[in-house]
Amino acid sequence: MPRRIFVTTALPYANGSFHIGHIMEYIQADIWVRFQRMQGHEVHFVCADDAHGAPIMLKAQAEGITPQQLVARIAAERPKYLAGFHIGFDNWHSTDSPENTELSQDIYRKLKAAGLIYTKSIEQFYDPVQGMFLADRYIKGDCPKCGAKDQYGDACENCSSVYAPTDLKNPYSTLSGAAPVLKSSEHYFFRLSDPKCVAFLRQWVNEPGRLQSQVANKAREWLEGEGEKALGDWDISRDAPYFGIPIPDAPGKYFYVWLDAPIGYLASFKNYCTRKGIDFEKFLADTDTEQIHFIGKDIIYFHTLFWPATLKFAGYKVPDHVYVHGFINVSGEKMSKSRGTGISPLRYLDVGMNPEWLRYYIAAKLSSNVEDIDFNPEDFMARVNSDLVGKYVNIASRAASFLSKYFNGDLKYAGDTVPLADGARASAFLVRESYESREFGKAIREAMAIADRINQSFDASQPWILAKDPAKHDELQDVCSRALHGFKLLSVLLAPVLPELAERAAKELFGFDRSFLWSDAESLPSKIRPYQHLMTRVDPKQLDALFEIEKEPAKVTASTPHPASPATEAAQPTAAPATISIDDFAKIDLRTARIIKAEHVEGADKLLKLTLDLGTDTRTVFAGIKSAYDPAKLEGRLTVVVANLAPRKMKFGLSQGMVLAASGEGSGLYLLSPDSGAVPGMRVK
Repeated sequence: MPRRIFVTTALPYANGSFHIGHIMEYIQADIWVRFQRMQGHEVHFVCADDAHGAPIMLKAQAEGITPQQLVARIAAERPKYLAGFHIGFDNWHSTDSPENTELSQDIYRKLKAAGLIYTKSIEQFYDPVQGMFLADRYIKGDCPKCGAKDQYGDACENCSSVYAPTDLKNPYSTLSGAAPVLKSSEHYFFRLSDPKCVAFLRQWVNEPGRLQSQVANKAREWLEGEGEKALGDWDISRDAPYFGIPIPDAPGKYFYVWLDAPIGYLASFKNYCTRKGIDFEKFLADTDTEQIHFIGKDIIYFHTLFWPATLKFAGYKVPDHVYVHGFINVSGEKMSKSRGTGISPLRYLDVGMNPEWLRYYIAAKLSSNVEDIDFNPEDFMARVNSDLVGKYVNIASRAASFLSKYFNGDLKYAGDTVPLADGARASAFLVRESYESREFGKAIREAMAIADRINQSFDASQPWILAKDPAKHDELQDVCSRALHGFKLLSVLLAPVLPELAERAAKELFGFDRSFLWSDAESLPSKIRPYQHLMTRVDPKQLDALFEIEKEPAKVTASTPHPASPATEAAQPTAAPATISIDDFAKIDLRTARIIKAEHVEGADKLLKLTLDLGTDTRTVFAGIKSAYDPAKLEGRLTVVVANLAPRKMKFGLSQGMVLAASGEGSGLYLLSPDSGAVPGMRVK
C-alpha cells in the first residue's frame, strides 16, 4: 500500500552558510526520500532556517543590520547549495514566519491549559553594559575546579568539569568585557518532569523500531536519572532584548529558540500545504501519516524528550521515527576550517567537482547506526574512479558501442530471459531492503557486487574478439544486451544516490520519457540510443584545490608588510598610496576584537600569537609586535582586526586575519584600540 510520509531534517541556524555536516544530513535524507518516491509512496520533504535567538540578534547588531536582514542574506545562499548537490526539498521556510508564530503560540496555550507551564524566578548573570541577561556561551572566567582561565560558563575545556555560570571565578561578559551582575527574572517552564510526561516518554521511547537502539538507550538513561541527573523541567522563556516569538500573555518575554525551532518543521509544512492546497490539519491527524526526522547526534536530547512531549500534550501528532546520524570527519580529524580539515560545500562546487561523487561517497559510508564517517581524499578518489567510473559507467561505455556499431542499438537475448528478470528482481529486493533500513553502505556494496559480476562476465566473453567474426555476432549481441540490462538495473538501484546520472541514463540511453521507477529494475531493455559520456574521473588537482586555503604568501619587501600582520617593527618610506573609492574601503571588514590570549611563538623573532574573540567566533592571528608588547599585558585588551582577510599559512600555523598597528619612520609600534564601550564583533566603519 502507498505510504504517506512527512520528512524533515534538522533546521540549520541562520547565522552562517551551510557546512559539510549539513550537506551530509541532507544527502542522507534526500536519498531515502527519492527511494520512497521510486516505490510510489507520497512523500513531503521540508526544512527551514532556524532564525531566532541571541546569537543572530548580536551578529546582526555587530553588522549594523536587522536580524531579519541577516537571516534573509543567509537564506539567499541556500538554493545554490541545495540545487548544487541535487537535494530536493519540497519547501524551505523560516522559523521567523507567521506560520511558526501561530503554531508556537498555539502549542504554548495548549500546554498551559494542560497544566504543564509554570513560572519561577531565577537568578542569572546580567551584562550591565549590554543591558541583557547572558547565556552560558557569553560568559567566561576562571574554572572553579582547575583554575584555567577563559573558560565558558557551563564547562571547562581544560579539565572537562561541568558547573553553573555562577560558579566561575572572575567572570566577565564576552560581549562587553564587563563583570556581570546577578539579577532575578521570572521565567516560564515546561513541566517535563510531570509524571504524565515521563510515562508518555517511556512508552514512546520504548516503541520497537521508533529509535535506533543507541538513541533509545540514551533517552532511557535521561528518563531514569536520579538526583542531579533526574529529568528536569525546561526553561522555555528568554527576556528582552531577544530576537524571537513573543509569549502571548507575557509582555517582554520570548520563547527560547529551542521551543520554536522544531515547531518550524510544522510551520514549513503548513506553508507548503497552503501553497499546494493540502489540508494541513487533516494530513497530520491521519493515523496513516508517518512523521520522520533526520537529525545529528548532538541534538538527541531535544528531539527525543522535549519535542515529542511538547507535541503530545498540545494535541499534535508525535514523531514516528527520529533517525540519528554521526558527524563527518576529514582524514580522521574533526572538521576544522582553520586546520585545513574542513570541506566547504560551495568550494567543492566552485572547483568543478561532481556533486554526485560526494553523494555516492557519503552513501557508501552511511549505515543505520549512530556512527561518525570519515572523508579521506585518497579513498574518495579511489572509490569514485574505481566504482562509479571503472565499474558502473564503464559497462555502458563498452557494451553500448558494440550495439550501436553492429546492431543499430537493438538488444537481443539468447535463450530463456526469465532467469535474467528473476535475478534482477532478487537483486532489487536486497538493495530495497538496505535503502529502507538506511543501510546505504550495504546497498552500495550490493550494487558494486552486481557490477563486478557484469564486468567479469563481459570480459570473459571477450566481445572485442566476437566482433571480428560475423558468425559470432548473435553471441556478441547477447553478451552486450545482457551487459546493458545489467547497467540499467544498476542505474535503477543507484538512482536515489545518483539522480542526475540515472535520469540521463533513462532518457538519453534507454529512451524513457520519465525518470526511473523501482519497478523498472526487472524489465529488459530492447533498444538503446547512441551512448553519451556520463561521468569523468576525479582529477587529483581538484582535491588539491578543494583543500587549498590560499596561495603561498607573497615575498615581504621593504614596502610590503608581512601579509599575516600589518604590524611590522617599522614601516619603511613608500610612495603615497593610490586613491581608492568608498566602495573599495567597504570591502574591508574591520571588527573590534578582544585579545583573550597572547603568547610568544617559539622560533620567531618578531611574532606574537594572538587569540582573538570577535563576538561570534574566535580567531588566531600572528602579529609582528613582539618588540613592542609584553604578551601578558595584552590579554583582555580590545583591538581592531581585518576579519575578512583570507587565512594565510605560515611556518608557525594559520593566521586568520590582521590586527592593526601604527608606526612611523622612527621606532615604536602602537596597536590600535577602539574607545571604551566598544564590544567584540562591532564593525569599524
